[in-house]
Amino acid sequence: MEQETNPTRDVFLPFRADLRGQSPYGAPQLDVPVRLNVNENPYSPSSDLCEAISASVTAAIKDLNRYPDRDFSKLRCDLSDYLAEESGVRIAPDLVWAANGSNEIMMHILQAFAGPQRVVASFLPSYSMYPEYVRDSFSTWVAGTRKPDFSLDFDEIRRVLDVHHPSVVFLASPNNPTGTALSEAELREILELTRESGPLMTADVPARRAATRDNAVTRDTDVCVTDDDGVPARRTATIVVVDEAYAEFRRAGVPSALELLERYEHLIVTRTMSKAFGAAGLRLGYMVAAKSIIEQIMLVRLPYHLSAITQAAASAALANRSALMEQVAQIRADRDSLAHSLQEMGFEIALSDANFVLFGKIANRHQTWQDLLNEGVLIREVGPDGWLRVSVGTPAENERFLSALHKAHVDHM
Repeated sequence: MEQETNPTRDVFLPFRADLRGQSPYGAPQLDVPVRLNVNENPYSPSSDLCEAISASVTAAIKDLNRYPDRDFSKLRCDLSDYLAEESGVRIAPDLVWAANGSNEIMMHILQAFAGPQRVVASFLPSYSMYPEYVRDSFSTWVAGTRKPDFSLDFDEIRRVLDVHHPSVVFLASPNNPTGTALSEAELREILELTRESGPLMTADVPARRAATRDNAVTRDTDVCVTDDDGVPARRTATIVVVDEAYAEFRRAGVPSALELLERYEHLIVTRTMSKAFGAAGLRLGYMVAAKSIIEQIMLVRLPYHLSAITQAAASAALANRSALMEQVAQIRADRDSLAHSLQEMGFEIALSDANFVLFGKIANRHQTWQDLLNEGVLIREVGPDGWLRVSVGTPAENERFLSALHKAHVDHM
C-alpha cells in the first residue's frame, strides 16, 4: 500500500491569547548609505581592538569543550574596574551582573521581582521595549506620562505609585527616545518615594503574626496593614531600575545613578556595551545592585547563560577602553553640533545626553522620514507625534543627513 508522504492536517496550535495580533519588535533594517536609526556607534572597531578580541577569543576556544564560568568572575572584575574609572564609583565585583544584552538583564529583573498579579510601570515617552518585557514576564504594564518638555511629573509619579503599587519602575537616564537625563535631586526624590510603594507581602512576618494572635502591643506600624485574609503584611519597596544604556554620552556634571547605590538597596542601575563600546553585535548588558538583589537574579538566570566567547570578547573590549572613550568624546561633540544645526533650521530639540537627538515639531513626520529615506538616509520615526529621532553618525553622515533634511522642505507644526 502506498504511504502518504506529505499529509495535510488541520492543527490547532496553542497560541498564547495575549500575543494575538502582536508584531515582533524591530526597527527597520534597510540597506541604505546612511543608517542613523538605532543609536549605534557609527565607528567600526579599530584594528587593534579586533586583534585583541581575536586573541582573547582564540584563547577561550581552546576550552570550548568545557562549560564557561557561569558566574563570569573575570568579566565582573573587569566591569567593576571600568565603572570605577568611568563614573568614579567603586563597585564590588559581586554586585555586578551581566547577560546577553540589556534585554536579558531586564528579563532577569522582571522574572525575579515582577510576574503575574504584579505591576511594572514607566513614564512615557520612553523605551518602546519596556512593555514587551512586561508582557513576556506575565506582568501588568502601567504607563504614566511625562510633562510636555519630557521631564518627569512628580505628581504623576505619586499617582502611579499610590494607585498601582508597582513592584518595578523603569526609568531610562538618559531617556530613549528623548535623550534627557535625570538630575541627582530627581533620582533621590524618586528613590525616597519608592521605599514603601510596592506590593504588599506577608513573607518575613511570623513574629508579627504571633504578636497579633496574642493581642500584644507593638510599635511596628507594619502590623497595622493586612492582606485580603487579614494576615499582617508589609508594603515592600518598588524596585527602581535606572537604565543607563547611554550613560557614557552624558554631559559633564550629569550624574550617574551609581553614585546612589550605597544608600538605596532598591536601586538597580543597568548599562550596556552596545553603544559607547561600539559592540552592539556582542550583546553584552550588565547591571549593578545590592547583594540581596543579585542573589534573587541568580535564582532565575539560565545555567551558563553567558558564553565563554562573549566573556572573552567583552573583557578584551574593556581592556582597550581608552581609545573607545576618546571616540565617545568625539560623538558627544558631534551630537552638540548636530543639535545646534537642527535648531538653526528652526526645529525644536530635546536637550540630549545620549548619542542621538530628538527633533520636532513636524507637521507630517512620516512624510519627512520617507523624504530622508528617498535620499538614502534612515532615521527613526519614534516617540511623540511630530518628532523624529536621529542617531549621531560620522561627520560625513551627519552632513548628509542635514543636507537631506534641507531638501525635504519640512513643514513645522
